Amino acid sequence: MFSSLSDSLDKSFRNLRGVGKISEKNITDALREIRLALLEADVEFGVAKDFIAKVKEQAMGVDVLKSVKPGEQIVKIFNDELTALLGGDSSPLDLNAPAHILLCGLNGAGKTTTAGKLALRLQKEGRRPLLIACDLYRPAAVDQLATLAAQIDVPCYKPEAGEKNVLKVAKDAIQWAKDQNGTVIIFDTAGRQEIDNTLVAELKELHAFIKPSETLLVADSATGQQAVSVAKHFDEAVGLSGIILTKLDGDARGGAALSMRAITGKPIKFIGEGEKMEQLNVFHPERMASRILGMGDVVSMVETAAENINEADAMHAAKRMQSGKFDFNDFLQQMNMLRKLGPLDGLLGMLPGFNKIKKQIPADAFDEGRMKRMEAIVLSMTPKERATPQLIKGTRRKRIAAGSGNSVLDVNRFLKQFLQMRKMMGSKGKMKDMMKQLGVMDGMGEMGDMGNMDEMMKKLGGGGGGKFPKMPF
Repeated sequence: MFSSLSDSLDKSFRNLRGVGKISEKNITDALREIRLALLEADVEFGVAKDFIAKVKEQAMGVDVLKSVKPGEQIVKIFNDELTALLGGDSSPLDLNAPAHILLCGLNGAGKTTTAGKLALRLQKEGRRPLLIACDLYRPAAVDQLATLAAQIDVPCYKPEAGEKNVLKVAKDAIQWAKDQNGTVIIFDTAGRQEIDNTLVAELKELHAFIKPSETLLVADSATGQQAVSVAKHFDEAVGLSGIILTKLDGDARGGAALSMRAITGKPIKFIGEGEKMEQLNVFHPERMASRILGMGDVVSMVETAAENINEADAMHAAKRMQSGKFDFNDFLQQMNMLRKLGPLDGLLGMLPGFNKIKKQIPADAFDEGRMKRMEAIVLSMTPKERATPQLIKGTRRKRIAAGSGNSVLDVNRFLKQFLQMRKMMGSKGKMKDMMKQLGVMDGMGEMGDMGNMDEMMKKLGGGGGGKFPKMPF
């Protein structure tokens, strides 16, 4: 997400920080590069132009030009303006009961999946959501929503097979909802194309009938500038109250997020960052601006960990690591914890400076298939072998390789990496260095210096020189 834009911005800001004195020419040249980076990220031209003009006006101020660290002041200005562009503050849903939420958008934007994700999120907040299937056109759309509802244990209204009158479905569903003791009703509607006047007219009628407290556009972030025109079209039709951006994890550009708020004036309320039902997150403009500028998002990372990891289990695992008794049973537990946190590259992307070292990490480091192969190796071990890794010698390794579908070479490599990792974790000095360099907060709340990452690699046995240490996971 935003990786290409982040790389371009990082280069421009490094150039600004590197000059001895900031001048109008320095700033103009840097902002020209930044404007090109924004356009390449698919930010709408007018938005990029206005944004650069605001940054330049402030950057040319006397306080900045005469500052001891003008380059850093410009980064601060850029961060503030980027936060404002994204909306300033997060915008919560209007959930005063009985809350009706209408989801709309183009075909393929992910409305049905988003409906399930939103219901799960509201359920975790202590609300009682209900799902209503109003997509009467896409084959199996009703069944898809019902299946998702069953997975998260949320009641779902299914219209009768062959029903084509969406207003009748809505009327029957609202009557059904009265007996379900729900507090939030989420309506999943059929996908519409901008030029499909008939379906847009139907959406207007549905909107007028249910009078939703929230009308949310579900938009695929990968559609770029097209998403902006889509948002304008739907806003004119039904009056949007907010936007949910989906598939943000798969879009390296991210221009839609930077354009939609500015063009439509509608807040981005949630972002989808993965396929799992838990991966619908509240959109925080200030945190997103920080991530775009490569400053990380430690707050969101901590929130994700707190929500998905049992504190007692985590403390137990930490003690096992420190004692040097970490075994393959602990390894399996850690694998399960990682899965709950979502894609590992997405989680590490929240660390300050991670983009600077990402290229040093092996291409397959975040491969889900690789993790499954490692898990298969461990599951092919006997309980005694998992608890005592030192037992795994010649013939045992052949048996484990055959049982897991890997080669003996793969098993040998995995065991070697595991034992190296365990040795490192048992060394308090090395672990302290690693935690400091990875940006864990110290007593003063400051972040570690990611600029010394190469030195940290040497300390951890990775050899430095741009190579990341080999780890089993």
